Amino acid sequence: MIVILGCGESGMGAAMLAHKLSMPIFLSDYGRISQDFKSQLIDKEIDFEEEGHNLVYEFLPDFVIKSPGIPDQSEVIKYFDQKGIKIISEIEFAFQYCKGQIIAITGSNGKTTTTNLLYHIMKNSGCDVVKVGNLGYSFARSLAESSHDYYVVEVSSFQLDSTINFKPHIAILLNITPDHLDRYENNFEKYVFSKFSIAKNQTENDYLILYKDAVVMKYFSSMKINAQTLWIQSELDQEGKVFINGKARFNFNHTVLKGRHNAINVSCAATACEIIGLKDQEIQEGMYSFINDPHRLESITTINGVEFINDSKATNVDSVFWALDAMNSKIIWIAGGQDKGNDYTSIEDVVKNKVKTLVTLGKDNSKLIEFFGDYVPVIDTHDMKTAVHKSIEISERGDVILLSPACASFDLFNNYMHRGDEFRKEVLKIKSETRK
Repeated sequence: MIVILGCGESGMGAAMLAHKLSMPIFLSDYGRISQDFKSQLIDKEIDFEEEGHNLVYEFLPDFVIKSPGIPDQSEVIKYFDQKGIKIISEIEFAFQYCKGQIIAITGSNGKTTTTNLLYHIMKNSGCDVVKVGNLGYSFARSLAESSHDYYVVEVSSFQLDSTINFKPHIAILLNITPDHLDRYENNFEKYVFSKFSIAKNQTENDYLILYKDAVVMKYFSSMKINAQTLWIQSELDQEGKVFINGKARFNFNHTVLKGRHNAINVSCAATACEIIGLKDQEIQEGMYSFINDPHRLESITTINGVEFINDSKATNVDSVFWALDAMNSKIIWIAGGQDKGNDYTSIEDVVKNKVKTLVTLGKDNSKLIEFFGDYVPVIDTHDMKTAVHKSIEISERGDVILLSPACASFDLFNNYMHRGDEFRKEVLKIKSETRK
């Protein structure tokens, strides 16, 4: 039998695939299982427990499937590890039963946009493709429901940590910046090796696409890489042309894409498309019709010449750098939340050059105020309505009001999506009142 730990999308997807394969299952969740998922488990006659790992210790399974949110230091993981039970991720489990070609994307920033973009271009070009993984649709659930020629898989470091044989035909590593170090004993090198493990099982018949990120380049020589390696350098000129390794290839005009970071995402996605045989015209057409997920440099609306941009997904400093860098107007920057040990030094210059005023949003904004307060005007707020209204009060025609928090959302919101939704709601409420 198998034990599945955690009943989010990952654990539930693993349960659905295991059930399809007629495997005996016991699922255990430390918290409360959603009513929808509980109904599915009951319907499939899958045994489970919730609100604590209690009964799970009575089993000696063939292997354990661990949800990515469960740290290796947790009591239940240590227990099975000490028993010598193999512990794998849902990504690893699904891989064993996948007959399609896998294109996997990881990186500290940009992996969701790159996954969405690559999937959209392939789908738009007629490929039989599905997007799965860290962006919210379980790889295992997808396999339980249908089969496809291609699987575009977003993978986080947490998912990669519990893989053994996972091997994408094409792997993309976008960048590596400090993030989630609390899960890696505050050891950046452990996090780096986790990201590079996307390529650990690749052979000379596979491809590894690497952006020329400083950290990636620094550590590459110490990694054992067998795949065909494709290094990518990307530039974006003022006319919106995207250059890949020095050659003008694509155009951002008339697309929702903006900023140098999205030029990187496009360049890596386009390289993967070339490997599977797509032409530049097909890639450009996909870019024209692409609409990114909410909360990622999402342009909400314009009020009295002021544009409002929701970048609530920017929960680390590097993401904020690229958001600020992408703006061509003076910025009223809304930032703050639950600090993740941020070092703001890397964005100091771009803030000085582009930010007109910093509007802090969080329960405790002292770290942001202390770092930026000497050279940027700061307005301190503790709820979204106040943050939006104060931003509008000081805005002028041509400005951008940018929510790009650099912090986790859990001090005031359920998650980054809730934070972004609240921002959008307040902005659209004001626009509606303006029209009256």
